[in-house]
Amino acid sequence: MRLGNIVQLGIKELWGLVRNPILLILIVYAFSFSVYTASRSQPETLNRAALAIVDEDDSPVSSRIIAAFNPPYFTIPRLIAQSEVVPRMDAGIDTFALNIPPNFQRDLLARNAPAIQLNVDATRMSQAFTGGGYIQQIVSGEVNEFLSRYRSSARPPIDLELRARFNPELNKSWFGAINNVISSVTMLSIILAGAALIREREHGTIEHLLVMPVTPFEIMAGKIWSMGLVVLVACGFSLVIVVQGLLSVQISGSIALLLFGTALYLFATTSMGIFMATVAGSMPQFGLLLMLILMPLQMLSGATTPRESMPDVVQNIMLVAPNTHLVILAQAVLFRGAGLLVVWPQIAALLLIGAVLFFYSLRQFRQFLR
Repeated sequence: MRLGNIVQLGIKELWGLVRNPILLILIVYAFSFSVYTASRSQPETLNRAALAIVDEDDSPVSSRIIAAFNPPYFTIPRLIAQSEVVPRMDAGIDTFALNIPPNFQRDLLARNAPAIQLNVDATRMSQAFTGGGYIQQIVSGEVNEFLSRYRSSARPPIDLELRARFNPELNKSWFGAINNVISSVTMLSIILAGAALIREREHGTIEHLLVMPVTPFEIMAGKIWSMGLVVLVACGFSLVIVVQGLLSVQISGSIALLLFGTALYLFATTSMGIFMATVAGSMPQFGLLLMLILMPLQMLSGATTPRESMPDVVQNIMLVAPNTHLVILAQAVLFRGAGLLVVWPQIAALLLIGAVLFFYSLRQFRQFLR
C-alpha cells in the first residue's frame, strides 16, 4: 500500500464529483433545505389545521365554542352551512368540520346529553389523530365552564413540578433537526461511495485503473476517504449554519466530538455503499437495493422511535447497525453535553463495525475486479 496512490485516487474522485452537478445539488439540498423544512414541519405537530363549523343552534354556548378555536393550532373557524360540509371535505378544503345541532343549548341545560358531530378527514392522519383530541378538550372545557357559570379548574390533589432538561422549550424541531442530519449523512455517504464505483464501471475507467500500479485496497480507500470527507464537511456546515443558526437549536456538547464519531460512522457507511455497488449491476439496481437497506436502518435506529419501545430482539439486532450508535452518540453529545468518557462505547462500536464492513467490502471488491 502506498499512501500517495490513495491520496491521488481520492483527488480523482473529488474531481469526478465536481463535474457531476446533479450529485452536488443533492448534497447541498440534503444538508440545507431538506434539514430545515423537515425540522420545521414535524408531522406530529398540529399547526393551523383547517376547521369549519356548522352552527345550527346560534346560541351563547355555540358562540363560546366557535371563539375558542384560534391559531396556532387551528385556523380561524369558517362558518358554513350543513350542505357545504360534504363538498368541502371531498375537495380537501377542511380537515375538521364541527356540527353544532339545533337546540343544543336547551338540551344542554336540560341535562339531555346532546351530541356534537365532528367530521374528520382521516387521510391527513397526523392532524386527524391529534386534532380530534384537541377539539374534544376545547369543546368539553367551554361546555363545562358554561354550565358552571364561571371559569375554573379543579385543583389537582398534587402539584407536579415539570423540569424539562436538554430541551426546555419542548421544541420538536430540535430533535428532528439532528435526526435529519444523521439521515442525510447515511443516505449521501452510501450513495456517493456506491455511485463512484458504478460510474467507474459504466464509463469503462475501472479497466484503466486495473492496468495501473495500484491495488484494490488503494482504489477502495481512495473512494472512501474522498466521499467521506465531502459528507463530513457538509455535515459540519449543516450543524453550524442550519441547525445552530437558522433553527436556533441549542447545542450543549462538542461539535468536534460529534464530527469525530461521524467520521468513524462514514468509514462504515461508505464501505457499505461500495459493497452494495459491487452487488448491484447498475445504478437503478443500486437505487432499489438502497431503499431496501436504508429504510430499516433509519426506522429502527432509534432516531424515529426510542429503542426502548422496540422488542428486545429488534434492539439486539440493530446493535450491529452503525447508525444506531451514531444516533445515541449524537443525542448524548449535542443535547446532554456528554464527553468522551460517556460515549466511548459508541465510538468503539463504530470503529469495530466499520472495520468489519471494510473487510467484507474489500473482499467483495476484489472478487468484483476479477
